[in-house]
Amino acid sequence: MAAPRRPSGGGLRRAPQDGRLEEINKEFLCDPKFSDEEDLEEKLAVFKEKYMEFDLNNQGEIDLMSVKRMMEKMGAPKTHLELKKMISEVTGGVSETISYQDFVNMMLGKRSAVLKLVMMFEGKANESNPKPSGPPPERDIASLP
Repeated sequence: MAAPRRPSGGGLRRAPQDGRLEEINKEFLCDPKFSDEEDLEEKLAVFKEKYMEFDLNNQGEIDLMSVKRMMEKMGAPKTHLELKKMISEVTGGVSETISYQDFVNMMLGKRSAVLKLVMMFEGKANESNPKPSGPPPERDIASLP
């Protein structure tokens, strides 16, 4: 009998990254620049989960392909050039990947980056369209289209 497989996205591989991102979150919590931000701790927890969801290689950076998959998942696919521009907008043109610090600065910052707007839209869409819980309702053959 084969041993049960672990899900590929979680488990022990994520633990070191989770710790690194938590350290960065603590820096933001101690930063006086963000002291007036409402619900900062909750926001940082959400940002960390969202970032980890799209950091596909668990290296602590979101690269072009990860941003591409993120945008496609959100229903807003972009061209290669648009994606490069989005990354450049977030990083200030310094890097070709988005670090967690860049990501949090973008999400907490006053500037309206395209990626920030899309992610905020996704969050609002998820709030207004809650997924039903429980089993689907029973249907019979007559109710099918």
